[in-house]
Amino acid sequence: MTVQFGYDKKQVIQALRYHFLMRPEIKILLVLINVFAITSAVLFALKKIQPISFLIFSFLWFLLMLVIWRILPGSIYRRSLTFQDHFTMRFENEGVMLETAKGSKGWDWKKFSYFVESPYFFHLYFDARSFFLVPKDAFKDITDLQTAREMLKEKVGKK
Repeated sequence: MTVQFGYDKKQVIQALRYHFLMRPEIKILLVLINVFAITSAVLFALKKIQPISFLIFSFLWFLLMLVIWRILPGSIYRRSLTFQDHFTMRFENEGVMLETAKGSKGWDWKKFSYFVESPYFFHLYFDARSFFLVPKDAFKDITDLQTAREMLKEKVGKK
């Protein structure tokens, strides 16, 4: 099966947010910051702490959300030339072949450790931090999309 695609900036930003929010260290950080922010709000309401403590934890929560939601995905999108290219990708029994005007690269299925499906993309992970995004709207119809999904489940495995 062959698909051709480019990237839509809004969809890529959302996929990068999805990636970051799925990271275990980010999840733990979010939980901790939220617990501290809620605790400081309760303690402030009970007049056990100064307003500055509540403001500090609120600021930390806001800063963390700003970094994860806006700054980090935006900076990665701007730095990566990949998202400006147009691709042709072939899904084959042996692996995946990716072609651009600059050249081509193939990967055996065993090079991928797992895949994740988000609303707009299949995230094909090489390891925990490096992955390739395949837009779902590149497939010509729902049948091809389902075929690709089944192939990825069989050959790579879902996390």
